[in-house]
Amino acid sequence: MVAGWFIGDGDGFRLLGTRCSACASVFFPREDAHCRNPACPGGDLKEVPLSRRGRVWSYTDSRYRPPSPYVTDPELPWEPYTLIAVELAAEGLVVLGQAVPGVTVGDLAVGMEVEVVPGVLHEDAETVWTTWQWRPTRGR
Repeated sequence: MVAGWFIGDGDGFRLLGTRCSACASVFFPREDAHCRNPACPGGDLKEVPLSRRGRVWSYTDSRYRPPSPYVTDPELPWEPYTLIAVELAAEGLVVLGQAVPGVTVGDLAVGMEVEVVPGVLHEDAETVWTTWQWRPTRGR
């Protein structure tokens, strides 16, 4: 888990961003040093939970093993996964993340609603690394 990037679990799972008090820009990943908006004189940055739901802005799939420096076990078969760029309209930004396992590009369409949920990035005998994933709502 990347500390400070998300909180909660289940229906309470949320990505965490920061909002500038001077220009109201929202950032993800979070920014704790200075406002990234070049037109802003700078203000205090406050942690804010991001919207749980958004709309698919774009998507693609990863069908090949990325080259180094990507860390992967070459002894294991490559498992393709789907990437989704999700527009969070209230925050005015697009957040990239993996789709939940089993969701393919054939299941997605630009504009469809998705929600953020906790997912497993990697696990071994001692540790489970948590991340965020996007799941189609389909009337949830």
